[in-house]
Amino acid sequence: MPILRIDDSPAALAPEAWNALLANSAHPTPFMRHEYLAALHDSESAVADTGWQPLFLSVWDGERQQQLLAACPAYLKTHSYGEYVFDWAWADAYRRHGLDYYPKLLVAVPFTPVPGSRLLAKDDASRALLAQGLQALAEQQNLSSAHLLFGDEADQAAAARQGWMARSGVQFHWQGTGEPSSFEAFLASMQREKRKKIQQEQRKVRDAGVVFEARQGGQITETDWDFFYRCYTLTYRAHHSTPYLTRDFFRRVAATMPDNWLLFVAKRGDERIAASLIVVDMERGEAYGRYWGAVEHVPCLHFDACYYQPLTWCIEQGFRRFEGGAQGEHKMARGLLPVSTHSSHWLAHPDFRDAVADFLAREGQGMRAYVNELAEHQPFKAG
Repeated sequence: MPILRIDDSPAALAPEAWNALLANSAHPTPFMRHEYLAALHDSESAVADTGWQPLFLSVWDGERQQQLLAACPAYLKTHSYGEYVFDWAWADAYRRHGLDYYPKLLVAVPFTPVPGSRLLAKDDASRALLAQGLQALAEQQNLSSAHLLFGDEADQAAAARQGWMARSGVQFHWQGTGEPSSFEAFLASMQREKRKKIQQEQRKVRDAGVVFEARQGGQITETDWDFFYRCYTLTYRAHHSTPYLTRDFFRRVAATMPDNWLLFVAKRGDERIAASLIVVDMERGEAYGRYWGAVEHVPCLHFDACYYQPLTWCIEQGFRRFEGGAQGEHKMARGLLPVSTHSSHWLAHPDFRDAVADFLAREGQGMRAYVNELAEHQPFKAG
């Protein structure tokens, strides 16, 4: 008979077994690899002290626990930072009624708004047990709620069968088809106004004497990582915030997942002035824009480093997808089109559950109308 287990560290689960479940999932991403999640924990980026207490849930084939049937990264959260599906208003409503919203149970990849499989499972029956276990855990610990963020269709279905509420959002992705075969051809497929704007932005960067170097995997040196991290921290400082990820995190994933990293370094002469970090899945042909920063301001450098350089690389590599990160309607003008994202939510309190369900129904109607409106403003030529 299958049994449920809860662990306070991803290290309690064998990497090979976890990654085998991931490979079996409908939408695997590098962010759900055991190495990535372990690095978040071992670098103290996502631990109890930062508001992410691991409660990794797993399903096993029996008392001897010889076969891992299902597993997910779950966390006891004491805030809503680093999630990118915003429930601050829900937490405030609880507070105003004298109730505790935190801690809550969260199934997600910390600091990572990338859609993909979350409930890793050998089959649908094991996934259902995992979803049931998540709700039972929340109930047993008297938590206000449980949430599953950016899950795939199988995750959503498993949560829906438990009566969880569905919520949708939107991101902007470039979808490759093998055509065009160059960034120039990509620009030629765009409406004249959008094409000219991109060309003007790139010209400003070139006129400033800036060129880019792309380095992947083992080509990225320790010095490169140090410079990137300096840029990364400067971005947070500019927004009067604190970086989520430690330097040790990047050191660990550089060692355990070297082939998944692509770094663009912007240089003026011999001087490095900016960097953008991309995660790539060479097997699936997918890339994910992650972090960027600069040591000085150059007009339009952000757009070139974070969109045009990665897009050029993806097109040349024959990739099929580039995800530009969370939010950002401005990305449409740069060739990234709207894509719906999904999350699932369970609230213990019946009155709040009804109120949130009503809110989500209205929000969902508005989101569908918004996505339809965006579709009418395509940046590409008709036909």
